[in-house]
Amino acid sequence: MTRTLSERELNRALLARQMLLERVKTPLPRALERMAGLQAQYAPSMYIGLWSRLEGFERDELTRALERRSAIQGSMMRATIHLVSKRDYWPFVVGIRQAQRTWWLRTHGRDLDAKTIAANDRKVRRAFDGGTLTRAELEAVLGTRLGLAGLFLDLVRVPPSGTWERRRADFYALAEDWVGPASATENAGIELLVRRYLQGFGPARPAEIADWASLDVKTTREALERLELRRFRDEQGKELVDLPRLPLPDEDTLAPVRFLPVWDATLLVHARRTQILPERHRPRIFNVRTPHSVNTFLVDGQVAGTWRYEKGRVRIEPFGRLSKSVRAELNDEAERLAAFHA
Repeated sequence: MTRTLSERELNRALLARQMLLERVKTPLPRALERMAGLQAQYAPSMYIGLWSRLEGFERDELTRALERRSAIQGSMMRATIHLVSKRDYWPFVVGIRQAQRTWWLRTHGRDLDAKTIAANDRKVRRAFDGGTLTRAELEAVLGTRLGLAGLFLDLVRVPPSGTWERRRADFYALAEDWVGPASATENAGIELLVRRYLQGFGPARPAEIADWASLDVKTTREALERLELRRFRDEQGKELVDLPRLPLPDEDTLAPVRFLPVWDATLLVHARRTQILPERHRPRIFNVRTPHSVNTFLVDGQVAGTWRYEKGRVRIEPFGRLSKSVRAELNDEAERLAAFHA
């Protein structure tokens, strides 16, 4: 008989795999692999996301990893900027490349055809010549805004841009120059994407994996068929898949308070089954005015309010009453986060 996992068990599994039940001591690239990367459109969010997950994490640690190229920033899943380990970069990019290019041509093909895109690619490749370019320099080469050029080249965001110290993401390099030659096949990349998702967010429905990874469900299911899996059901009777020997904590496992930054992937729709973001609060976190979300904090594994850094302090705005013990725990964590900012 297939085991049914409760909503709370799925919540605790997500927290454990995202290193939000307890901070871990592990090399930064390994942490990124465990959590399936970090969304990184706003540079400070990735620093704060790692601070909440890694024991003793300091800002210089990530900046050095970017400078040493052991951590890479680039456009990946859902055409958004992610921070991943160097080892995962090419499999992720190659795994989703064809699906994303097909999507781009379908949605923007009236403005640019494949021939024009190829010509733009050649111009940009010549301009880089093994070095780096700013966004302004790229747009001068293209004669148009970067996003409108339909580039099919793989670009990465390079330091000092996209760091805590220089938050504007305006320096780029060709991925093959910065990371090294592409070193993955499409099938291997898709399989790794599926594995990483389950390591970071499972157990999951195949459609949730596809939604996160920018893949179609058929392709995702084909990759799952090549893996050794264990299978569960959720409370709605839907099948969940998972990799063997990954943590499934008891639903009564204590969850400490945690501060999350904007764009934390645990709050996105693919993880709705875990109720880390209760549906009644979703409109307060994601709406027309804040499509990027806002900073949040967790109490007992669920979003219970928002926070902001202001005048040297982290100020919290809870959605409801908090017990004295929870308030004290939040205040202690807020003081540590304020010190991290400073």
